[in-house]
Amino acid sequence: MSSKPASPMVVPERLRPILEATRPIVERFQAAGKRIYLVGGPVRDGIAGRPGGVEPGLDVDIDLTTDATPDEIESLVSDLSDAMWNQGKRFGTIGLMRAGRRFEITTHRAEAYVADSRKPEVQFGSDIETDLSRRDFTVNAMALSLPDLVLVDPFNGITDLAARRLRTPLEPEVSFSDDPLRMLRAARFIAGYGLKPDAELVTAVESMRSRLEIVSRERIRDELDKLLVLPCPAPGLWFLVNTGLAEEFLPELPALALEQDPVQRHKDVLAHTLAVVEKTNPERTLRLSALFHDIGKPLTRSIGPGGVHFHHHDVVGARMTRKRMQELRYPTEVIDDVERLVALHLRFHTYKMGWTDAAARRYAHDAGPLLSRLNELTRCDCTTRNEAKARDLSVRMDELERRLVDLREREELDSIRPELDGVAVMKHLGIAPSRDVGAALDFLLQIRLDEGLLGEEEIVRRLDAWWAESTGS
Repeated sequence: MSSKPASPMVVPERLRPILEATRPIVERFQAAGKRIYLVGGPVRDGIAGRPGGVEPGLDVDIDLTTDATPDEIESLVSDLSDAMWNQGKRFGTIGLMRAGRRFEITTHRAEAYVADSRKPEVQFGSDIETDLSRRDFTVNAMALSLPDLVLVDPFNGITDLAARRLRTPLEPEVSFSDDPLRMLRAARFIAGYGLKPDAELVTAVESMRSRLEIVSRERIRDELDKLLVLPCPAPGLWFLVNTGLAEEFLPELPALALEQDPVQRHKDVLAHTLAVVEKTNPERTLRLSALFHDIGKPLTRSIGPGGVHFHHHDVVGARMTRKRMQELRYPTEVIDDVERLVALHLRFHTYKMGWTDAAARRYAHDAGPLLSRLNELTRCDCTTRNEAKARDLSVRMDELERRLVDLREREELDSIRPELDGVAVMKHLGIAPSRDVGAALDFLLQIRLDEGLLGEEEIVRRLDAWWAESTGS
């Protein structure tokens, strides 16, 4: 640890609202003879002079650390809180809400995972520098003493920020043993801040990657999500692949590094996938669909007289997507949406001869509320350097979107359904709720998709004809 003079820090303007919000809490701790420090993203990003790059931002949680024990924290802030929670108390953390701000106040601690355990072993302490030594990276191992505003930076985090260097405060093997998720978190800081990992850090990840198995799937999922929604996640994703870490939780990703075909000049699917991810808007469902959209290619790859083919990789990839996302404990609705986008990502290309009203209706119906995301994924999936091909796809997509706007003005395109509902079908045919009603609605839906709105007289005539043929009457 390096020693630095205890001189007050010149406070960046963007930190002032946070310091003001913490003032009543700080005064309470100061009166009790306890030290308290601001830590985490606000310190790092305030020094870097940028909005939160890899964390939620300065307007969400305010993280503080103190030499007070968890019981003392709870006693000191109870009457200052609009709400308080202590689920993390056994790990030293008391949470509270005050004036619309969330605070987490944690006793100085050292925590480490023990072999084959998913739970950290927590020891409380009174030394800020020891506390900082157990944090993930030097750029996060800085604290601002309150209220005197002295920066505590024993591991030269400021220097590493300036040099765009990613290091751990202690040896990386120690840091990653404390919490193996930090290996995955490194990818987020590489991508979010453009940091270059030290060789020692890279070597440690390569040798310790199997340690990730003790981390819960939920924590891994959350960390992957945070990486994916960064403006430029590709450097972090490359880190996961190149170190072998992706093999531990997302083996489908490195599998995309298919052997290139020099004769057909088939592009590397992994490089294409990461390019598509970066082209899409940083929204979780869309980025996940971009990440997974081609994972069916390795299983469907074949080379014939016409070159490299990946027949039905959309169907195979959709099934693989669901399985992997289930293993990562994604919510069912998110899995459903991403699976559908992967399954439909080639649909646009089946209409090379132009868009009829029926084709546009079916496309919109199958995409449902995911239509705009599907269109964006389709546009971003074009990473060709062939300007003519790229221009052709853009023109055809523009044509489709114009057709959809026109249909939306004339029809209820956003909620396409049969022209008669189930009650009307049962009343007209004189039948009770049954499979026949469902079959009739399916028949009417196909008419709606193929021909649009026909009017009550014509649709009833069609229903009667179908019913007569179905019943043999």
